[in-house]
Amino acid sequence: MARKMGFFAVLAYIIYGLFFYWYLFHFADPKLPFEYEGTKADPATFLNGRELMLSEEYSKIRNLLFFLSTPFEWLLYFLILLFGFSKAFKRWADQSVKYKLLRTPIYLFWLSLFAYLATFPLNYMSYTFSKSYHISTQSFPSWMKDELIDFWLNYGTWLIIVPVLYWLMKKSNKRWWLYGWLLSIPFTLFMTFIEPVVINPLYNDFYPLKNKELETKILALAHQAHIPAEHVFEVNMAKETNSMNAYVNGIGSNARIVLWDTTLNKLNDDQILFIMAHEICHYVEKHIYWGIGIYLVLSLFGLYITYRLMNWVSSRWGKELKMADVKDIRSLPLFFMVISMLMFASSPFTNFISRYEENRADRYAIELTKNPEAAITSFQELTRSGLSQVNPPLLVKIFRYTHPSMLDRISKLEEYEIEHRNK
Repeated sequence: MARKMGFFAVLAYIIYGLFFYWYLFHFADPKLPFEYEGTKADPATFLNGRELMLSEEYSKIRNLLFFLSTPFEWLLYFLILLFGFSKAFKRWADQSVKYKLLRTPIYLFWLSLFAYLATFPLNYMSYTFSKSYHISTQSFPSWMKDELIDFWLNYGTWLIIVPVLYWLMKKSNKRWWLYGWLLSIPFTLFMTFIEPVVINPLYNDFYPLKNKELETKILALAHQAHIPAEHVFEVNMAKETNSMNAYVNGIGSNARIVLWDTTLNKLNDDQILFIMAHEICHYVEKHIYWGIGIYLVLSLFGLYITYRLMNWVSSRWGKELKMADVKDIRSLPLFFMVISMLMFASSPFTNFISRYEENRADRYAIELTKNPEAAITSFQELTRSGLSQVNPPLLVKIFRYTHPSMLDRISKLEEYEIEHRNK
């Protein structure tokens, strides 16, 4: 039975992968709608022929890797259960130490290490692919350092969550999901609060903007929006990537507006001011807090669905999956698999909310700066530096895009420019 289940799981993954290969490389039409041809949103007006070709190639392969990677995690965790690896990890943990308190950390380490090694080829493929298209400039030692930081951060985070979660399962078989969610609220707020000052600096160096003249202009925009900001931060990303970015993260006194140095190097002051006005909107309209709230609501439903699904799977296929009970730590791969599936399933909704907020921020920024030309050219340069697809396929936009497509963003800015030019 286990072999049959494993065969069909692998077959389903292969069929899924072939579908997305066909969809991205043969079905999806990258051609721009005729009404946008020749406009400032048309990539042919600001990219040369080689850049257009590279953009399409890069986007197709990158999108395929995205659609392959997440379901691969589901398959991996399913096979870990099906072929007894989870049972083996528990046995190794039990045999390693006599203290029960240390067995869960050891089990979690073996599970995390196995999953990391299994997914490493896909991660490395993505890294080398970005290098070959000159998006990534990161050396292999630097990339491996980030990979190891990711591994230990994820392990440390789950080392806090997993023992508490399984202790709750043993104490309350029917309400553990609710108690776990209640404990997740302060934990989520705490992690969001420390992210800018504790977690992000593990990867890169952050410092106040060196260009004081530009910082003065940005702070003037911030004060115009009634934000009591004292600094704008820049981060050294040029050693890792040629793409550009800016963002707002953190809450309370740790909230930061951050610019990548690649953005500073490739855009002029007017373009940067538009991008910073966009980020200021996220701060003004409290998009971070809305995001936390939506995440917490979704996680409540997600944990409840996880509770129901884990009990159902355990009662129906517990023997085949080598787990006697949901409360047994050997069920952890099933927990990870269900959570990953639910996050993927909810991504169209969360991405839709994010795109709405990004549209709001674009509108706010253009109203604040009154410079559509700088806004349009900044997005054109963002497209060029990241080899972004201006008009992505529908499924890519639904499942991947947290921002509106460049076609949507630039065309709206061009409409604003035409509208106000005629006044």
